[in-house]
Amino acid sequence: LTEIIEGFRPELAGTPAALETADFLLRRPPLPAPVRPFYSLLARAAVSSLPRWAREPLQLPDHPRLDATVGHLAGRATTRAVGWVMGAAPAPREPVDA
Repeated sequence: LTEIIEGFRPELAGTPAALETADFLLRRPPLPAPVRPFYSLLARAAVSSLPRWAREPLQLPDHPRLDATVGHLAGRATTRAVGWVMGAAPAPREPVDA
């Protein structure tokens, strides 16, 4: 992941469109209220996975200690919960020949 993100470094910039997108995704996601806390955890984990240099242009929070603890734990918990929910979904039904 680090290598891939580093490859994009010359192209990354805090343009108005990028700032608006980050704000929309991280602070104003179009989700129902009951889902937002879980989404916030996932978003926090995503931000914590970014290198520090990638956060500054997007005005994202930079808290190394918090990222190393809460961000990591939030990411693990949220991805496990999503996996559990996806695994708990009923399998698609096979089409019935008429």
